[in-house]
Amino acid sequence: MKKISSIHYGGVWIAAGLAVGVALPLALRVILGRMIWPLVIAGGVILAAFGVVSAIGTHRNSGRTPHSDKIPAGAVPYDPEKQYPVIRSSICTGEKVAGFKNKADGHFTEVMVIRSPQEEQRFKDIYHLDSVKTEY
Repeated sequence: MKKISSIHYGGVWIAAGLAVGVALPLALRVILGRMIWPLVIAGGVILAAFGVVSAIGTHRNSGRTPHSDKIPAGAVPYDPEKQYPVIRSSICTGEKVAGFKNKADGHFTEVMVIRSPQEEQRFKDIYHLDSVKTEY
């Protein structure tokens, strides 16, 4: 099961809860002259369900070791004679992936995702590198 925050559905849940529980009942109150309480309750249930699922997801993630910290030093072999270190950076999303590119055929071997300068430094430390070229 994917987490709500990882697939950006949190905003959809909140918007649905507010639309069903607040906006729609207020509009019907103006049009019909009376409050439709089942809609208010349904909106509240949607928001409460979002809160519960979000809390469960937060609890599951607490205390976990980030994936990049699980990579043992030198888990991906690096041969400086045949490969050079490179960080691939997407011009669209900005996602960065560190790895090694084969000098002969250009094949890229992914080692880890780079989300912060600390992770880039960790990649350099693991493979004893002074600098890493960035390719877009």
